[in-house]
Amino acid sequence: MNIPPEPYKIKMIESISLLSAPERRARLVDAGYNTFLLRSPDVYIDLLTDSGTNAMTDTQWAALMRGDEAYAGSRSYEALEAAIQQTYGYKFVVPTHQGRGAENLLSKSLIKPGDHVPGNMYFTTTRLHQELAGGIFDDVICDEAHNPSIEAPFKGNVDLKKLEALVKSVGASKIAYISVGAPVNMAGGQPVSLENLTAVSDYCRSKGIKVVLDAARAVENAWLIQEREKAWRSYSVAEILKEMCSRTDACTMSAKKDANVNIGGFLATNDAALFESARNLCVVYEGLHTYGGLAGRDLEAMAVGIREMVQDDFVGHRIMQVRALGEALESFGVPIVKPIGGHGVFIDAKAFLPHLTQDELPAQALAAWIYGECGVRTMERGIVSAGRGEDGHEHRPKLELVRLALPRRVYTASHLEFVAEGIGRLYKRRDSLPGLKYTYEPKLLRFFQSRFEPLPVPVATKR
Repeated sequence: MNIPPEPYKIKMIESISLLSAPERRARLVDAGYNTFLLRSPDVYIDLLTDSGTNAMTDTQWAALMRGDEAYAGSRSYEALEAAIQQTYGYKFVVPTHQGRGAENLLSKSLIKPGDHVPGNMYFTTTRLHQELAGGIFDDVICDEAHNPSIEAPFKGNVDLKKLEALVKSVGASKIAYISVGAPVNMAGGQPVSLENLTAVSDYCRSKGIKVVLDAARAVENAWLIQEREKAWRSYSVAEILKEMCSRTDACTMSAKKDANVNIGGFLATNDAALFESARNLCVVYEGLHTYGGLAGRDLEAMAVGIREMVQDDFVGHRIMQVRALGEALESFGVPIVKPIGGHGVFIDAKAFLPHLTQDELPAQALAAWIYGECGVRTMERGIVSAGRGEDGHEHRPKLELVRLALPRRVYTASHLEFVAEGIGRLYKRRDSLPGLKYTYEPKLLRFFQSRFEPLPVPVATKR
């Protein structure tokens, strides 16, 4: 694999082991063919998520010892507040236990029943919080995002014509805010250009509509802007991140991604009224507004992680590692979303398993069969994740993807070679892989807890 040397050295290890094929098959049955229900000790290489699974630095571990565990007035909150103000540029900060806590505070503060919330493709917890607050999600992402094979550099961009049509249809007063994910997770980690974000900001501000950034992986988006947007090639990741945030009114953040901590998040804003509402709601749902459900030591580690995350070499190496995995998979013929995104490689399950219909849950099935083949845990991002509407109808996304999300600073090139080789073997016998059907389906965020069983094995077809 053509990956540049790591800009760090490893000083602690954790043992992992590969179960035998019969043991893996048994564990799949126990987990109801849902990779979320597998036990961690039964997983060899865990690419389920890059959220809270990253390796912290020695300075972050040292910062844990500085935690001020006072219930009120903690100096650890002051450290976090200063780091966010300096790195992102927002004035007001409300810590939360993780990103969905911030989504909840935002949704309850800004959405009235019947309001519309446009966004550049949905994200599971984001849309659910919007809908629980009475909002209606509207997808305004560019059409290229729905085609895995198109090599457009900024497939996360908002389609201004779609946004303008929505505003014209319902009126600006019925738009709670626009949520801009940068990059877009469900589209394969695809970035948003600064040119597009600027145009969205200018339009929304002319209409009195707030712009909210989902900043969980905004550092990766900033690096991809630096690489792909000519006007910003001479700027640092830190400078580009601040420019991105300056086009918005607020951000929600899962610090378990970019900031390399195991738990934590925040809502940051320049809007005093939003801050006042979120701060009050924080006391109800998260804890006092100066700790947000976190220990002081977690606040300290997050503050250090935020300052460290904008180092160009750290971000660049991470993205090169992801890219190398994608290229290795392609060498085996595995169909993936192009271009390769920032935080993971996304396999096109429809192209991998063309003999399965969407109702046979191709992405969910492929994630299960990948574990069965090589002990690697991945995640479905398709119809199961999309869920149902309130009337029970299935949301049917155009994309059926399996995400291989790389934890930061955790796995080596040899681990990734093992992943690619295992999935490559599976691809050779893809015609024999069956779909799945539900045996248990919870009402909310079903992809976390649903259980499945295999459908009959298809009759293999000659290629």
